Amino acid sequence: MAQVTVTIDGKTYRMACDEGQEEHLIDLAERFDRYVAHLKDSFGEIGDQRLTVMAGIMVMDELSELQKRVKGMEGEVGTLRKTRDDALSKADKNDAALTGALSMLAERMESLVARLTARNE
Repeated sequence: MAQVTVTIDGKTYRMACDEGQEEHLIDLAERFDRYVAHLKDSFGEIGDQRLTVMAGIMVMDELSELQKRVKGMEGEVGTLRKTRDDALSKADKNDAALTGALSMLAERMESLVARLTARNE
């Protein structure tokens, strides 16, 4: 297990993570630190624990909004897939009808050719 040191609100924390995830954890900590810094700039010194809780709530709010957007997009993708499948189904039916009509036309033409050939002989 890898370990990294991150800094949030000027304080360092040693954290463990899976091998290869060090940069990701550092990035997450830096992003969270920006939330804390934003709140500190907005509200001043209101206590470390309160700042951390408020920043956590902001992150959860952002996550909730993103989850709603993903759910909406999944619904749109489902609608698009259904529309595509319906269009393909109609195209298959149209292709089958066209193939059947062409086959009947070809049989009639062969029949006419045979009758004309028989008359000319």
